[in-house]
Amino acid sequence: QVLLVESGGGSVQAGGSLRLSCAASRLFQDRYCMAWFRQAPGKEREKVATINADDGSAFYIDSVKARFTISQDNTKKWLYLQMNNLNVEDTAMYYCASVRRDLRYPCSRHDYTYWGQGTQVTVSS
Repeated sequence: QVLLVESGGGSVQAGGSLRLSCAASRLFQDRYCMAWFRQAPGKEREKVATINADDGSAFYIDSVKARFTISQDNTKKWLYLQMNNLNVEDTAMYYCASVRRDLRYPCSRHDYTYWGQGTQVTVSS
């Protein structure tokens, strides 16, 4: 069992920045994928960014490329999402997720098993 706890959400104006954090109950050592998802009211959950815990390679959806950065710390117990130049469309509940990696597929193609409780991000115009 892996417990994930997000923090760092809040309310900002368009153009502002937020940094989300996710604390893991265990070390994400080799063969884990980590990800940030979001879900806006009335919309389906979408995968925002993923990272391979082994080599740090990352994936982003087009709408956040060049604005968001997913990263992990050296202990591999913390996952981050730096969000810059936020816009109203980024308003959503953001979730941290993880899964043991299937070596046949990139992290962007995994179904994620472990989830945090979410942290709300609200961007106003």
